[in-house]
Amino acid sequence: MGTTAEERRREIVRAARATGSVDVTALAAELGVAKETVRRDLRLLEDHGLVRRTHGGAYPVESAGFETTLSVRATSHVPEKRRIAAAAAGLLGDAETVFVDEGFTPQLIAEALPRDRPLTVVTASLPVAGALAGAAGVSVLLLGGRVRAGTLATVDHWTTRMLSGFVVDLAYIGANGISREHGLTTPDPAVGEVKAQAVRAARRTVFAGVHTKFGAVSFSRFAEIGALEAIVTSTLLPASEAHRYSLLGPQVLRV
Repeated sequence: MGTTAEERRREIVRAARATGSVDVTALAAELGVAKETVRRDLRLLEDHGLVRRTHGGAYPVESAGFETTLSVRATSHVPEKRRIAAAAAGLLGDAETVFVDEGFTPQLIAEALPRDRPLTVVTASLPVAGALAGAAGVSVLLLGGRVRAGTLATVDHWTTRMLSGFVVDLAYIGANGISREHGLTTPDPAVGEVKAQAVRAARRTVFAGVHTKFGAVSFSRFAEIGALEAIVTSTLLPASEAHRYSLLGPQVLRV
């Protein structure tokens, strides 16, 4: 093939982003290089924050230049996300007003919320609003603004201004990355603004996300770990790692 190392690495990132993950053996065969060469490429790409390595492969990290769509998220780690969503909904307590973030896991939380008592749900997500609009006893406030195609959620000053007028009992927040050093991050600053405003508006904030989000860092930082009352994830996050997050303040639930 005679490609340069640079071109080869670009091809690896492109493949990871196109399919959601790459496999060392398959890449080596496809690119006509040794597996060790591919492993070295993946280590370098991980150092540059473009991929996360897994056993035998890697998956892409969401960044300012790349973000998975809601349709992709709705097909990955689904059983894990359902367990997490059910546990997160269980933290509702006596909250009467709730913010539900955009994204697939928050959407599952919305669907798991109790329908047997009055609840006001504030959201920027069209799918969340749609899922709850017909529920008896649930009052839905949809934040207005520019709709982002990939996530079907509203952003920009209209959204944040409307949100700034509320105080909510509980915010369910998602993120593209969560790390002890950099806190909660997301690729698009416009989305980060909405999330930051939601955290400010809430008395209690719960982050819910799959294990692959931990240690990942995206472009726009919107909250510190200490701002969270609880983190809900699965047992695929090692207990030792969960403990390190809990030392920063939040209760960490692994389900």
